[in-house]
Formats: sequence, C-alpha cells, structure tokens
Amino acid sequence: QVQLVESGGGSVQAGGSLRLSCAASGRTFSSYAMGWFRQTPGKEREFVAAINTSGGSTYYADSVKGRFTISRDNAKNTVYLQMNSLKPEDTAVYYCARGALGTTPYHYNYWGQGTQVTVSS
Repeated sequence: QVQLVESGGGSVQAGGSLRLSCAASGRTFSSYAMGWFRQTPGKEREFVAAINTSGGSTYYADSVKGRFTISRDNAKNTVYLQMNSLKPEDTAVYYCARGALGTTPYHYNYWGQGTQVTVSS
C-alpha cells in the first residue's frame, strides 16, 4: 500500500515562503508522476503543480506560475513544493498525489492526508 505524508504547512504572512514536502512509501516512487493540489471549504480540489518521473518536466497553474516550484528527489522518495511570495488566496489544504502526469485529480490514484497552509494579510 502506498502512503504519502505531507509536511511543512503552517501560517505565514503575505509575501513569505513555505516549503512543503511529501514523503512516499514503496520502491516505485520514481515510476510515477507527482502532483500538488489544494482545496478550500466548499470548493473543488484545484491543481497547483505537477512533475514527471525524472523531474525534467514541470507544470503549474497560472495562479502560482513564477511563485511556486515543484521538484522531486527520487533517491529520497520525496516531492517538494517551494512556495514564495505567498498571498492570502493561497490559503488552503495542500495535498500531494501520485499517478499519471496531468492537471486533474482524476490522473492521480494515491493521495496524502493534506497539510494546512494559511497566509495572512
């Protein structure tokens, strides 16, 4: 069974930075694309960023492009999301996911439990 465990969330003022980590169990981490999504109450889960198996290709939502960076370390079975210049509208629960490379939740079949990010103005 695959387990994904996010960490690094917290509270920060607007303009600040956070780095989220997602550690995956199992030996097949490098065989799958990874993605980050976020969700606020009453809204659908929203694509944030995705990365292919090697880390050579990355994709971002327009709302975070230029501010967020996704990366992965296959030796450590970990994917990261560096978030800079945070805005109050970035406040959400952030989830990492494993699956096929894509920008919708339907591309991913394993999900972490989520980590809260709160950005105050």
